[in-house]
Amino acid sequence: MNYFLIVAVIVLTIFFVIEIRRSLSRSKKTVELIQKYINDKKNPQLIDEMFQFAINDRRLSRIVKKYNADKNDFAALYKKLLLWADFKKYNRFVPINSFFYASALEYLLSHKNDDAKSLAQKMLNYFHI
Repeated sequence: MNYFLIVAVIVLTIFFVIEIRRSLSRSKKTVELIQKYINDKKNPQLIDEMFQFAINDRRLSRIVKKYNADKNDFAALYKKLLLWADFKKYNRFVPINSFFYASALEYLLSHKNDDAKSLAQKMLNYFHI
């Protein structure tokens, strides 16, 4: 019985460390992109970097594949969010952060044909802004 508990604790610890590392890398990337592009919001390189992160992340890549999303989808959604949610609060900038959280990205891609205002309101509520 003790052997099973030790193995379970080790597995949970490894899982915890992996998830914390993923969360920290996501936060680091969002802050980096916000600082880099806050004064150049329409730079197409931003969309490339967000899309690249999404297809390299194990959770986000599943969502991208599920909705067959491409850079054009990211660009269109980014423009919609930029229209109604173009402001920064602390280390959050909704048009960028929305693409780095699995549930937010899934909502955006599943409602990509919705109007800009409703998408922005949903993301503002998601980030408690």
